[in-house]
Amino acid sequence: MQLRVIVSGASSGLGLALARHYLEQGAVVGVYARRAELLQTLAQAFPGQVHIYPLDVRDAEAQQAAARDFLTRVGTPDIVIANAGVSTGTLTRYAEDNDVFQHVLDINVMGAVKTFQPFVAAMREAGRGRLVGIASVAGFRGLPGSGAYSASKAAFISYLESLRLEMHGSGVKVVTVCPGYIRTPMTDINPYPMPFMLEPDEAARRIARVISRGSSFKVVPWQMALVGRLLRLLPDWLYDRLFAKAKHKPRAFKD
Repeated sequence: MQLRVIVSGASSGLGLALARHYLEQGAVVGVYARRAELLQTLAQAFPGQVHIYPLDVRDAEAQQAAARDFLTRVGTPDIVIANAGVSTGTLTRYAEDNDVFQHVLDINVMGAVKTFQPFVAAMREAGRGRLVGIASVAGFRGLPGSGAYSASKAAFISYLESLRLEMHGSGVKVVTVCPGYIRTPMTDINPYPMPFMLEPDEAARRIARVISRGSSFKVVPWQMALVGRLLRLLPDWLYDRLFAKAKHKPRAFKD
């Protein structure tokens, strides 16, 4: 049976790599992103396999329309991957960063909720499938200058856990994936060391294996799981001493 997959944020980076991975396996893939021309390029490379939905994940009506179209034309998806996300430096002392905080939270958390919601009823009725959230190890502890991103990923991890409980016994698995560093435009601007960096295609392959197994929670790569566990164990006084003066991701607004 041909696999049916939805991927948000599929125009570049990890989302594009995930979409290509499943397409290369022969899947039919519905791709969400704002940049229609990049989705069209993907569709041309895989004729007849790609359904394009140019949309902003914050737009619930657009997401519902896309889901209705996919359900009608393709059927109930086997995998829905909420991957769309943004990251930028933020500092609470600047009033102009308030809107940036809201922007990050709206995309990284509510965008995922709006991606999943239109498919939940059909997947529950089918009694199968995977709802996959691409979170981050940045959600394990707050990082200086990344308050919006860290908060959004921490919230996303908690939301996915709640969703997993809601779906318990339905046959639909909720999979939380927390990647470490992946070489994408989002990480290219980071002014600090990024250990255990993965290329997007390799990250996609590893994440696809996690999804196939139906793991409830997984850090990719495994080395970052050790780093994340260590960070969680550090007492606040030591964590503060080690990270308070760490380099920040650049802000959307400059000083």
